[in-house]
Amino acid sequence: MRVLLIGANGYIGRFVADRLLADPAVQLTALGRGDDADVRFDLATGSPGALTRFLDAVHPGVVVNCAGATRGGARDLTRHNTVAVATVCEALRRSGCGARLVQIGCGSEYGPSQPGSSTAEDAVPRPGGPYGVSKLAATELVLGSGLDAVVLRVFSPAGPGTPAGSPLGRLAEAMRRAMQAGDGELKLAGLGVQRDFVDVRDVARAVHAASLSAAQGVINIGSGRAVRLRDAATVLARVAGYGGALNELDAPPGPLRGQIGHPRGDLDHAVPIAYPYPDGCGSWQQADVRTARDRLGWRPRINLEESLADIWMEAACRI
Repeated sequence: MRVLLIGANGYIGRFVADRLLADPAVQLTALGRGDDADVRFDLATGSPGALTRFLDAVHPGVVVNCAGATRGGARDLTRHNTVAVATVCEALRRSGCGARLVQIGCGSEYGPSQPGSSTAEDAVPRPGGPYGVSKLAATELVLGSGLDAVVLRVFSPAGPGTPAGSPLGRLAEAMRRAMQAGDGELKLAGLGVQRDFVDVRDVARAVHAASLSAAQGVINIGSGRAVRLRDAATVLARVAGYGGALNELDAPPGPLRGQIGHPRGDLDHAVPIAYPYPDGCGSWQQADVRTARDRLGWRPRINLEESLADIWMEAACRI
C-alpha cells in the first residue's frame, strides 16, 4: 500500500510517519513544506491542479493529512487549516488515483460541552474560537467531498514532542524553571480545566488503523476520560521529583490573564488570551471513543503518567 503523508514534520505527523514506516506493507511518501520532505509542496498556496498531477504520478492508495496550524490569527488558520484541505479534496476529486483520505481533525471543533458529559460524534459542533472554526470547516469540506474519507477528531494530544507552547508544555517548562531556581512554590493558572489527553503515539496507531479500514465519517480519538489539569500537574511533579507547592494563580482584573505555566512573579509577562485553556472548549471536554473501538478496533494504550514522563524528560533536557 502506497501512502502519501502530508505534514510528516508536524507534532502528530512525525509519529504517524514512524508508525507507517514500521509497517512493511506500506510504501510511504512524505509531502510538505520542509526541505526533508520527499516532495515539497505548500497546500496553502499550491494549486489543486499541481497536486493532482503529483497524485496521478505517485498513485497512492491512501492520503493522510496531518498538516495544519494551531496558532495565528483567523486568516492564517483559515489558510492553513481550511483552504489547504479544500486543495487536497479538489485534487483527489480530479485525480484518477482513487485514494482514501484520512484527515486529522480536532476536539476543538466541538467547542464547550456540559461538565460530566462525553462528547460523541453526533454532537452539534459549536467551536469557541477561530482554530476550532477553521478545523470544523475543513471537516465539512471532507465530509461533503464525496471521497472515501474519514476524519479523526483528536482531542488533547500529549507525550513526546509536545510543543513547548502548549498547556502541558508550558507546565513542564514552568516546573523546570522552578526546580532550577530552587523555588518551593509554583503558581499556575487554569488548574480547574479538565481535558481528555491522549498520547500522540496512540493517535498514530489510530491513523494507521483508519488507513487500513473502510470506516467513513467522523471518529473521535481520545482516552475517554477527562483529567483535571491540577491532577496532571501533580503527576508531573511526582515524575519530576518536584516537592514544592502547586497553587492556583488568580487571574488579574482586566484583559490580562495569567496563562498555565507562569511561575510566581511572572505576571508582568502575562499575555491576553480568550480562554483559560486556549482551545475554546471551556472548562470540560471528554471524548466518547466507542466509535473508534467499534469501527477501528482501536483503544488507547499509553496512560497519562507515561505521556507526562516523556514530556518531562524533554523539558529537563532544556537547561
